[in-house]
Amino acid sequence: MTQATERYESVTLLTRANVYFDGKCVSHSFVLADGTKKSAGVILPARLTFNTGAPEIMECVAGACRYRLAGEADWKSCAAGESFVVPGDSSFDIEVTGEPFHYICHFG
Repeated sequence: MTQATERYESVTLLTRANVYFDGKCVSHSFVLADGTKKSAGVILPARLTFNTGAPEIMECVAGACRYRLAGEADWKSCAAGESFVVPGDSSFDIEVTGEPFHYICHFG
């Protein structure tokens, strides 16, 4: 397991929150100095389905989840310091049952 990302320096933060699924997922988008776009957020206990445009890497910084990529039958687990890759133009199911799942979404 690797160490979860704890901070980013020199970012532009978009202050308006992205609120999904009646507040069960809330994130903020930010842009690094080199133009790389990311979001940091939290998912409260729920089972949700997200659609993707660009490929994404979902990095867990705290908590844990189970996830299932589109077209796959099996659920997999992800905990702090771990991540999973979601293809572009796809979807994934995510289930959080305990403490909130804190994540960084790396786009593209």
